[in-house]
Amino acid sequence: MREFPLPNNSADLTGRVALVTGASSGLGERFARVLASQGAAVALCARRIDRLEALAKEIETAGGKAAAVQMDATDADALVAAVDAAEAAFGTVDILVNNAGVPDAQRAHKMPVDLVDHVIGVNLRGPWLLATDVARRLIEAKKPGNIVNISSTAHFRYDGGGAALYAVTKTAIARMTEALSVEWAYANINVNAIAPGMFVSEMTDGMFARIGDPSEHVARKRVPVAAQLDSTLLYLCSPSSECVTGAIIKVDDGQSAKMVMR
Repeated sequence: MREFPLPNNSADLTGRVALVTGASSGLGERFARVLASQGAAVALCARRIDRLEALAKEIETAGGKAAAVQMDATDADALVAAVDAAEAAFGTVDILVNNAGVPDAQRAHKMPVDLVDHVIGVNLRGPWLLATDVARRLIEAKKPGNIVNISSTAHFRYDGGGAALYAVTKTAIARMTEALSVEWAYANINVNAIAPGMFVSEMTDGMFARIGDPSEHVARKRVPVAAQLDSTLLYLCSPSSECVTGAIIKVDDGQSAKMVMR
């Protein structure tokens, strides 16, 4: 029987290699900074290479390790190339944060096919291909790992408003998390998901511009910021969650409760 110190709680990521998608802004940028601050070498992946390079410089100036990797989440070859680049820079990727995502912001019956393909490509196909590629390499290397997928509270509830396909893809991400956690449990690859509610980010800026300040319509009269996801991210990437796999953790500051009470 293994002995554990009290408390069995560590967020030390020294020696780990992380790949974060959508790292050029919003939640992804914050996720990358947080993982680097705890010792992980981080591959920063997104399309906007200038932003990635600036972020990598900031992380390195603060004493961390980071590499900017230009990546289009809809390009299957680019996804594999991004993992190759991360591996060449730092070694086998053993933390994957599937964060890249796009909203649809249109009624389902008004969406053109190219937008449907784009939303599904970025929000579901890309995360699936990245997860399977990272897992394949971990299995070949006989190494454990952590995959964290970013779902949404739209997985649990959709009240209309023009984001139906987004909600569908985020439910698919939640189910993908559960299925792949079973698929790779034998290999000690933990697959979990965070389901954030409404957070301040580049993605929500456009929504706030359309609907105004939503603070009065949520339970705590505020919209949380990315830093308030730090602890959940670190928990799912670190030794603290060794026995946690297949979980979808809702982090919404009570927003769902407010909707139920109305």
